[in-house]
Amino acid sequence: MVDKSLRSLLESREHNPFRLLGLHHEGVVWVLRVFRPHARSVAVAWPGVAEPAVLTRIHAAGVFEWRGSLPSSAPGAGPAQPEYQLIVDEDGTPQRLHDAYAFPPEAPADDLYLFNEGRNFQAYHLLGARPETRSGIAGVNFRVWAPNAGRVSVVGDFNRWDGRVHPMATLGASGVWALFIPGLENGALYKFEIRNRHSGAIGVKADPYARQFEPRPATAARVASPSGYAWGDREWLEQRARWDWQHAPLSIYEVHAGSWMRHPDGSFYGYRELAARLIPYVRDLAYTHIEFMPLMEHPLDESWGYQSTGHFAPTSRFGTPDDLRFLIDACHQAGLGVILDWVPGHFPADTFALAHFDGTALYEHEDPRLKLQPDWGTFVFNFGRNEVKSFLLSSAHYWLAEFHADALRVDAVASMLYLDYSRKAGEWLPNRHGGRENLEAIQFLQELNTMVHHDFPGALTIAEESTAWPMVSRPVHLGGLGFSMKWNMGWMNDTLDYMEKDPVHRRYHHDRLTFGQLYAYTENFVLPLSHDEVVHGKRSLLEKMPGDEWQRYANLRLLLAYQMAQPGKKLGFMGGEIAQLNEWYSGEELPWGLLENPANAGVQRLVRDLNRIYLEHPALHDLDFSDQGFSWIDCHDSEQSVLSWLRFARSGSFVVVVFNFTPVPRQDYCIGVPRPGNYRELLNTDSQYYGGSNLGNGPQLLQAVPQPWMNLSASLTLTLPPLAGIVITPAMLL
Repeated sequence: MVDKSLRSLLESREHNPFRLLGLHHEGVVWVLRVFRPHARSVAVAWPGVAEPAVLTRIHAAGVFEWRGSLPSSAPGAGPAQPEYQLIVDEDGTPQRLHDAYAFPPEAPADDLYLFNEGRNFQAYHLLGARPETRSGIAGVNFRVWAPNAGRVSVVGDFNRWDGRVHPMATLGASGVWALFIPGLENGALYKFEIRNRHSGAIGVKADPYARQFEPRPATAARVASPSGYAWGDREWLEQRARWDWQHAPLSIYEVHAGSWMRHPDGSFYGYRELAARLIPYVRDLAYTHIEFMPLMEHPLDESWGYQSTGHFAPTSRFGTPDDLRFLIDACHQAGLGVILDWVPGHFPADTFALAHFDGTALYEHEDPRLKLQPDWGTFVFNFGRNEVKSFLLSSAHYWLAEFHADALRVDAVASMLYLDYSRKAGEWLPNRHGGRENLEAIQFLQELNTMVHHDFPGALTIAEESTAWPMVSRPVHLGGLGFSMKWNMGWMNDTLDYMEKDPVHRRYHHDRLTFGQLYAYTENFVLPLSHDEVVHGKRSLLEKMPGDEWQRYANLRLLLAYQMAQPGKKLGFMGGEIAQLNEWYSGEELPWGLLENPANAGVQRLVRDLNRIYLEHPALHDLDFSDQGFSWIDCHDSEQSVLSWLRFARSGSFVVVVFNFTPVPRQDYCIGVPRPGNYRELLNTDSQYYGGSNLGNGPQLLQAVPQPWMNLSASLTLTLPPLAGIVITPAMLL
């Protein structure tokens, strides 16, 4: 009789353990039932009763039971009363603890409803492991979404990782399982043990909503108390909410936290150590923002964070969540914005994480034509499933709300938009209209951007999108995806392709540099020279440059100045500013010793001055996204590989930019300028200060004469240094 009624519990198939465990009123008696497989004995201590009552073992597997009348001093409300304590002896040392099954599962109905509808943007307040106090007793409330599981248990170092000890209960039809475990403390390790409803197979999974993990290669989550960090960036956030980012300078230093700088023994700098070293460095070079490659927890160093398993957890490689808060807070107080790389397009196939989470394709698609991302061996999120949308939108919300991030750079957007991305014919499934567009992903991205811009004024979203998909950075209400900005991959590819060519051949590829103006204002573009361009055999920026050693450095200086002078916000990857000789390797720190070489130190000085000029001269940033901010002077001099243009600010101020892409100096080179008068050379990449030959126009004033030239009202004669760019400004602006 007992065995039959307890069979689902003993076989680990019970979806509502509260009907069997805890304190119940059965007929005319009270029954207290406990399942402790490792216990030698179990007793119950009633409040106000001196002697504990011993429970009887009714099954060899570890089921203990007490039957009788409640003591007169004990409350008589039944299973909702947690006042009694269990005395459990597992190893000869009896321990007093509260019974988890004295706390019926609960969750806010509205939050569950919104979660199932795909509209809960703060599901991290609902799911995961949340320290709480119930009936005056502290513990941890665990909730996890696993709608197709036959049974879910909390396992951890507190119950010998035994899934029989703490089975969870379902919350109606929501697919969410819940259990409050009293007495657990911050830092406890845990996972979820999930039984497949159909096969009976058991898997152990990391919490999708975990806020902290133990250090790799281990994969258990840690119970994390709500942060008590005292932020000091209120002024920054208030200014950000009023920030006119479209007309502001934005120069981004892209960083891989694990390889920017390391200790002599090769160990990582922590978040707080990075705050002490990285922030002064970036400020000195006059960048406006730091972009971190993904800091979300990931088991494999070589993935650089792009195969995340902790979508709500900063990686423990560099410290605690509050340590990351400290780093971001310190950035803000130093006047630096923080951009976090975020990866909602795909996730790793690791069995301990999201893959086949409840024994079915839950976060991913079942059909391999929709499920697999062949480029990275990962799974694609099922953007059409409401609960997956709640999960991803909540992740984005979490990093912006809990860590005060100023922007999310969304990785691999193109892989999300196209159903046939990197797939051959027959390997992908068309949408309901027969097309290749991923309609669910489009809707998700629009909802993401709408949420971010509504809930976090001044926060940005930046798309890494490598195709000609239209209106990526246009508002959702106009039919766009709603991103703030988009990486200009076309500019990057064309520019690097041109710069890698021997200067003697560049005249035949002049259109590589001029073509971009045909589409430069169709999106709000960021011009990236990112980590993707200096890995996997692509060589460092310096290695890409042709010619002898002098020419390679000159070409690199030319490239960096060309990026700064083009319309669009700027991004450079760490190491580029010191002219790294070899391509980036994530397993060691940057080769800082290169700065002892005058040529490398010169490149770093140039980057500092480029950023400062970019910040100080509105003409170089004010109208980045408008064709009113750019005008060609001469885009046709392919024979000499020279380009010249004007950059304007809304105020009417302007700068003149001229680039010579050959090692041949050009004397008495005449260009048109908007008005006659005095001009001065503001920057020359061939300056000896940067490692150049020091040919140029010097500090003296340059006289533009009222002789119309190139459809402009005045003309200016210049000396163009070899493989160099110069910036000229009316003298009155200095």
